[in-house]
Amino acid sequence: MSAPVAATANSFLATIPSPPQGVWHIGPIPLRAYALCIIAGIIAAVWIGSRRWVARGGAEGTVIDIAVFAVPFGLVGGRLYHVATDWHKYFGPDRNPLDALKVWEGGLGIWGAVALGAVGAWIGCRRRGVPLSAFADAVAPGIILAQAIGRLGNWFNQELYGAPTTLPWGLEIYRRVDPATGLNDPIGGVALDQTPITVVHPTFLYELLWNLLIFLVIIWADRKFRMGRGRVFALYVAGYTLGRLWIEMMRTDEATMILGIRINVFTSLIVFAGAVLYLVLVRGGREDPELLQGKPEPGAAPAEAAEPAESSEPSVEKEPEATEPESEETEAKAEDSGDDSQARSAESAKSEKD
Repeated sequence: MSAPVAATANSFLATIPSPPQGVWHIGPIPLRAYALCIIAGIIAAVWIGSRRWVARGGAEGTVIDIAVFAVPFGLVGGRLYHVATDWHKYFGPDRNPLDALKVWEGGLGIWGAVALGAVGAWIGCRRRGVPLSAFADAVAPGIILAQAIGRLGNWFNQELYGAPTTLPWGLEIYRRVDPATGLNDPIGGVALDQTPITVVHPTFLYELLWNLLIFLVIIWADRKFRMGRGRVFALYVAGYTLGRLWIEMMRTDEATMILGIRINVFTSLIVFAGAVLYLVLVRGGREDPELLQGKPEPGAAPAEAAEPAESSEPSVEKEPEATEPESEETEAKAEDSGDDSQARSAESAKSEKD
């Protein structure tokens, strides 16, 4: 945490207060604001992605089916990236490696979330038989909106802020403690005294507002130019990393450094360059809507099977009456009738001769 800054009571009148706590308990069950913000962001992303997918000609339910794979992969990837780049927080002297599993305390790297989430999306797209590029374009605006919502979780956790400031929109940071013991507890504790110990740049808020701006930009650009082939997703990546670049350099929280520069600054530069290169090289409009229909979900009955049949029993055609076999009695009568006819013919011929 940054060192406190000298300030009078009047200087706090226009600043942004932090929540006094970020965790509430319903009996033994903790209700964490950070987790609720992440869940709300995921719901918003899936809802927006579903609407955009159908508007582009895709089948309803496809985005939800693919999200079943993409979301868990993304959460795991985000945590892995955070632990890998901030390994010193979990490994080494006086560190507990099991803390790496405490996702509720914050720490989801967007780079890992997007990378591994893309793997999950690829699996889901293959199962549904739809292009990954078209899916990425449909969900891109929802992803960055989800990031904006997720940044509210950092506000509740009092994390991801910048250097001390006297600006009127500075963020107040409080000392949180465990009410039972009085010991410091920045994440799960409560601010018993809401006198700020410092006022800092709310870099979480800067990123939240930047994400909302990029959300509007890519929605506008997609409608204006009818972008496809993964170019909407590339525009999202380029726009986000451009903002993350300058916001990252304002942050003062502990991070891995390379040549005295935060590692995510280098990541932003590399990813930004890759996204811009993709936008320059890839051309073409949106994918054919027929490709977005995909194939039925595995295990679903084919469409033909759903059509009502005329009869549930196999039909049996009746043979013509002329082909039906005759009984022995009928055959005998026919023979007798034939003999009588022959006899009458013979008598008639004899009488004519006489």
